[in-house]
Amino acid sequence: MNRTEWLESGFPDNILQPVAGHMVVLDSAEEAHPHSHQKVQLLFAISGVITVEVEAGLWTVPPGCAIWIPSGATHAARFVGQASIAMLYLAPEIAASLRAECGIIFVPPLLRELILRFSRSHTPFEDSGMVKAGVGGPSAREERLVAVLMDELAAAPEEPLHLPMPRDRRLRRIALAMLDDPAQRLTIDEWGARVGASNRTLSRLFREETGMSFGVWRHQLHVGLGMQKLASGASVTNVALDLGYQNVGAFISMFKRMMGVSPARYFDLQQETVGEAPSAEPMAPLATAGAEVVEIGLERLRRR
Repeated sequence: MNRTEWLESGFPDNILQPVAGHMVVLDSAEEAHPHSHQKVQLLFAISGVITVEVEAGLWTVPPGCAIWIPSGATHAARFVGQASIAMLYLAPEIAASLRAECGIIFVPPLLRELILRFSRSHTPFEDSGMVKAGVGGPSAREERLVAVLMDELAAAPEEPLHLPMPRDRRLRRIALAMLDDPAQRLTIDEWGARVGASNRTLSRLFREETGMSFGVWRHQLHVGLGMQKLASGASVTNVALDLGYQNVGAFISMFKRMMGVSPARYFDLQQETVGEAPSAEPMAPLATAGAEVVEIGLERLRRR
């Protein structure tokens, strides 16, 4: 069973532990076709960019962030560039009080170490080891770690990197056309002429169905696509031209308006937070610094 087959299989649902996971390192783009799990899934981008598609829209997950995928949600994922990904699977009953919908969260240091700890617990392609790992139930220490993990997931700040997909057939035509060719610079009036709707109607529907204006939705699309291209090694100049901007300055200005910093600075900040991407090989003990961070969290829980 290769990585993609494992991702798309129902196998993670057979894991007996309340929290389990694994890590993968990809050298090139890889896709997982639409599938779902009974367990809640958390995908953490240690390095590289993840794009996840669900019925409600597209989600771009940059380094240092993770996407929460609820139980039963049909989703497809694409991993861009040299990506190092940690994946957690959580039993629905322990995650019931957390997010009910997809969302991207920023991963602070303590949460990062907890995710890495659980993702290093298993060897992903040894089926018998994954299933038998839960026999006998979790230890008291494991239960405390799970409790701290749930606390940190609940407190993690959300990132506004969601591209909601409209339901109206006319808006859907526009959205799909822009996804196919994001360099198109048609105005909303020009799109209206193509799909048979007025500027006023399209503007109202865009806000009602996506919570965004047409212009903001297009910028959000460009931010997500830009992150994918940058993560795969493209230059900012080439990304700007590919997305239909007349010059690189216009693209950088748009990115700064949406994200608060330039593309280069955004990835620098993420890398500073994430640090060096760890190996995907299973590791028994955590590094000393990481273990100390987790123990601080356990001590905080014991004092409650």
